Amino acid sequence: MTAQVVEGTDVALLVSVDDAPTRAEDLRATVDGTPQPVQEDRDRYGNRMHLLTGLPAGELEISYTAQGVAPAAIEAPESTDEITLLRPSRYCEVDEFGKIAAEVVGELTDEAAVQAVVAWVHAHLDYVPGSSTITDSARTTYLARQGVCRDYAHLTATLLRAAGIPARCTSVYAPGLSPMDFHLVVEAFVQGRWILVDATHLAPRTSMVRVATGQDAADTAFMTTLAGDVQLTGIQVTAVADPELPGEDWAATVELR
Repeated sequence: MTAQVVEGTDVALLVSVDDAPTRAEDLRATVDGTPQPVQEDRDRYGNRMHLLTGLPAGELEISYTAQGVAPAAIEAPESTDEITLLRPSRYCEVDEFGKIAAEVVGELTDEAAVQAVVAWVHAHLDYVPGSSTITDSARTTYLARQGVCRDYAHLTATLLRAAGIPARCTSVYAPGLSPMDFHLVVEAFVQGRWILVDATHLAPRTSMVRVATGQDAADTAFMTTLAGDVQLTGIQVTAVADPELPGEDWAATVELR
């Protein structure tokens, strides 16, 4: 990705695969061709966060590569407690969706209730690139009936929480996604397991690789400006499955690791 930054800019990045074993991994940052130090840290959710601090003015270029990622080799990281993941958050107005969630779920419980929510969101939203902005939430998405992956994820997570099912949003690399970009999905906590769901149905879940986890997109943004000013000028994301893209059964239970 490339961006114009002013003197003294600080940014936080959530772009690296989350503790998954890799054959090779590299994160680099330059300003006008000059290498910049990158510090790794952890955010409150345990996500791998990389900090660029005190940047000089100029064109910032950030490149991240990971090869041979093994997404099924580790346990899913712990997130906040179950009570927190039932509560409203910045983009998920859970307290406004109780009646709607009850209508969607009916008498269903556990995984059947999760599947009902995902099926409802998939059937009632249209995937329209460019149709929403960073200020849109579950409420505006429900009214507009369209959006992109983050909007699908926010509405899915909101309905699940309103139905009494803890849910978190997770950014992933998603081989097979078109158009290719960072992707936001949802994990629902059911009977001691985090079940991966994606109401967009745009990429097979078993090839997805975790990047960051939180309550909503505010916790999983690939770049956050901490100080100064950043004007994003370009971004390109590529994710490829090796040896080939797996098939998908949307009725199957999948866990993201």
